[in-house]
Amino acid sequence: MQPVQRFLRTCVASRTPAAAASTASAASAARATACAVHSGIPAMAATAATAASMRHGSGTMQTRSFSSPPPEPKTAANQSRKKVTIPTLHKLYKEGTPITVMTAHDYPTGMFVEKAGIDICLVGDSLAMVALGYESTNKITLEEMMHHSKAVARGSTCAFLVGDMPFGTFEVSPEHALRNAIRFIHEGNVEAVKLEGGVEISATVKRITDVGIPVMGHIGLTPQRQTSLGGFKVQGKTLEKAQGLLEDALALQEAGCFSIVLEAMPQAVARFLTSQLKVPTIGIGAGPDTSGQVLVMMDALGVYDKLSPKFSNVYAAVGEQAIGGLREFSDAVRARAFPVPGKHTYKMADGEEERFKEWVAAYESKKSASL
Repeated sequence: MQPVQRFLRTCVASRTPAAAASTASAASAARATACAVHSGIPAMAATAATAASMRHGSGTMQTRSFSSPPPEPKTAANQSRKKVTIPTLHKLYKEGTPITVMTAHDYPTGMFVEKAGIDICLVGDSLAMVALGYESTNKITLEEMMHHSKAVARGSTCAFLVGDMPFGTFEVSPEHALRNAIRFIHEGNVEAVKLEGGVEISATVKRITDVGIPVMGHIGLTPQRQTSLGGFKVQGKTLEKAQGLLEDALALQEAGCFSIVLEAMPQAVARFLTSQLKVPTIGIGAGPDTSGQVLVMMDALGVYDKLSPKFSNVYAAVGEQAIGGLREFSDAVRARAFPVPGKHTYKMADGEEERFKEWVAAYESKKSASL
């Protein structure tokens, strides 16, 4: 069993905040050392065990320990890239460099994120719709999310990996949420969790961050609550609603969120919220003034066709190309143009094909004689 898994298993069994915080810190140190070894960056072993959280308050950075699983060994595809961590994201934020975030739901999409050099890989509950065909994100379970996040983690090793806490896993109580967050880290191999909601979940966010698990917030249009919101509708369109979003954002920052997603809100509101916060904002349908941007990969690649958000953009028509390619395959098979002898086929060992032909002739002759 990996050290981080032992520590987190102890944390699950623990019933005291002090014990949970202690085990989470130990797990963070274990992961930092493992990351340094896998990345081939010796200096990281001494410095990566603690990360700076961007909490609202005194205006100074507070040091917190974060727990997350060790990444997989480096491969030829990522050997030139350093592991993205919370300090990495904070540096981008301070420099004013937009942070890139993209969803992934399996090993191939995780590889795409990795090879594209994306900063944050989000295993979003949107996979319920775009990968599993559910009618909403509320149908997916934690077990399903962990199944997918483990596959993504195998494909994306350098991007910072965040997992969406699905509906029903964090609303009951802070303790219930903490146990599920620990499971997600331990079993799902994610490095942080994302929760939808504002002021009403701030105590839950604080409970999770207090034991060293990084949390990304999410306000504005929260898809898990789209039924109560009357559908996938823009939020913050009135002064009162915009003021409510500010309260939500500040509450999540105070609770310890390292970043907050702003979804489907007027550009002016998102710009103001970003200016009031000391943590990065990640926009999706919130205009260009946020600290970074996120899209659902199946939207960005033109694969998912049941819903087309105004804020999305197709960067590669992969869906159309895939359908066209499959049709070509079907046509080639029907025409017996595939496979091509010599190009897609194999030969027998030298001299064996003649022997085989002789045997077939004898076999067929014997078979005919018995009729």
